[in-house]
Amino acid sequence: MQALLDAIAQAQPGQEAERFFHGRGGLYPGCEHLSLDWYAPVWLLTSFAPLDEAALAAVGQALAARMQALGQPLNWVVQWRQSGAARSETRLIAGQVPEPHTVQEQGARYLVHVLRGQNHGLFLDMACGRQWLREQAAGQRVLNLFAYTCAFSVAALHGGAREVVNLDMAAGALAIGQHNHQLNGLSGARFLAHDLFSTWGKLKRLGPFDTVVADPPSYQKGSFVAPKDYPRLLRRLPELLAPGGQALLCLNAPEIPSAFLIEQVAAQAPALRFVRRLANPPVFADVDPERALKVLLFTLEAAGQPAQQGA
Repeated sequence: MQALLDAIAQAQPGQEAERFFHGRGGLYPGCEHLSLDWYAPVWLLTSFAPLDEAALAAVGQALAARMQALGQPLNWVVQWRQSGAARSETRLIAGQVPEPHTVQEQGARYLVHVLRGQNHGLFLDMACGRQWLREQAAGQRVLNLFAYTCAFSVAALHGGAREVVNLDMAAGALAIGQHNHQLNGLSGARFLAHDLFSTWGKLKRLGPFDTVVADPPSYQKGSFVAPKDYPRLLRRLPELLAPGGQALLCLNAPEIPSAFLIEQVAAQAPALRFVRRLANPPVFADVDPERALKVLLFTLEAAGQPAQQGA
């Protein structure tokens, strides 16, 4: 717990949404169940184990002292999760949460909801992936698979993408994605509330794409189960890419290493060449990098050029 309290004492929260403490990475013994996020102007403490009243009070006192020192009001929320379970309990401890609640990342604005659900509208560990896309999207046509609230799309259009197609089964999440585009005054996006594997024909007609982003759930029954469904996706992925196109493939299952994706790409889509693994934000450091989020970049080799697996 002391490591979390020390992080709070040094925190400099600004306008950017970010994680300030990542106990889940295993670098802080005794804090493996804790994470602390800043969705300005609200702190969100997430615990994957029960917190006793003394621990809760200690965190509250540390946050109150830090915000008082910074001359800012204290708003904070606690969410208790059961690891591997869909249920959670969320409680507003102090202050208030804006409604609607919008946050910033790299100048873009996103709608978030910290008082309901376990996914709050913006995955903070994916910030480097969004930055990468923003920096190279100018003039591109982008396909955003498993788009959720379309943060990748917002980043791509901020970077000058010509068009982004967002696909997700959840119409509610896509509606928030549309709102995110309106918040940023962006046009050039399409929103398709369809199942990926029944929509290949339509996606092929809309393609080819210069960049395809795939950030699927790891284990979501009825939607996507990574060990079973990633090979199905990879088998036909080259059909959606323009020559020389790029695929950003994401995997957030701690028990599945990056080698799984690299080997499956080699087996199912040999025309794709592995380029590199993108770094995660430093705060998400893990004692075992293979447990952390994996974001892997591949390129489609030009016709007639043999594919080579990179390092």
